[in-house]
Amino acid sequence: MKDVALEMGLPEDCYEIMELDLASLNSVRNFCKKVKSFAAKRPIDSLVCNAALYQPSKSIPDWTEDGFEMQLGVNHLGHFLLVSELIPTLNKSKDPRVVIVGSITGNSNSIGGGLVLPRADLGDLRGLKEGGKMPISMVDGKNFNGAKAYKDSKVLNMMTANELHRRYHESTGITFSSMYPGCIAETSLFREKRQWFRKIFPLFMKYVTGGYVGEDEAGERLADVVDSPICKKSGVYWAWNGNAKQIGKLENGVVVGAGGSGGEIFENEQSSMVRDANRAKLMWDLSTELTGAKWPSMS
Repeated sequence: MKDVALEMGLPEDCYEIMELDLASLNSVRNFCKKVKSFAAKRPIDSLVCNAALYQPSKSIPDWTEDGFEMQLGVNHLGHFLLVSELIPTLNKSKDPRVVIVGSITGNSNSIGGGLVLPRADLGDLRGLKEGGKMPISMVDGKNFNGAKAYKDSKVLNMMTANELHRRYHESTGITFSSMYPGCIAETSLFREKRQWFRKIFPLFMKYVTGGYVGEDEAGERLADVVDSPICKKSGVYWAWNGNAKQIGKLENGVVVGAGGSGGEIFENEQSSMVRDANRAKLMWDLSTELTGAKWPSMS
């Protein structure tokens, strides 16, 4: 972090590095205490829930410090608790925003989520109903599948953003959004895939499907949702360059329509499962119980 700040020319007094381990609910709480102390001197106007773990090759699950399947714990439950702790702090700033990064892999109405198996499916959330801890490894209570566990966690991420909007936007003025930045095929998210896959996958996404986005452009897209006046609207799932419901088309030397590089920002449509209000309410209640989150009353 310090190296990045130095490279960007940021003075040391304009940032603060704090430890956060999303695989530990205790670490999340300790981090939030430090953030609240920091916020006493300067406002915190944006919270970006971007961290994710992807373990498609696992046949046996890893577990968090609290006994949750690792992808569920890091991608969803850690962020869920984080937001609950920081809403009152964010509410003190002028243009507060919470951005939760989603994915087409959790949306069954896209190619990546609907045609590439396994598909995300929360079922009736039986795994969470039964306590969500070891040996229970899947949200739907079924046998462990590493790739599906990741996709399920992204459904939960997008559901959380929707519920936050429904429950807190009107009373707080906080903008709650989810977004899909495109397939950033060269990041360490794919570190558990085999080397041949990590070489071929970016080329496939860039020249065949058209879903590829570089890290810099993905960062610019995230910055738009965090700061752009266009993205002030709450309860939106933002995307770029088409809705990823089809393979990209080559137009004027640029692949368009598959959610990849280029194109304009727009309000995308989530799958029916992500938008299921009854399941989202149940997700909220069960996640609150599992994390011990204490949601503020902001009437």
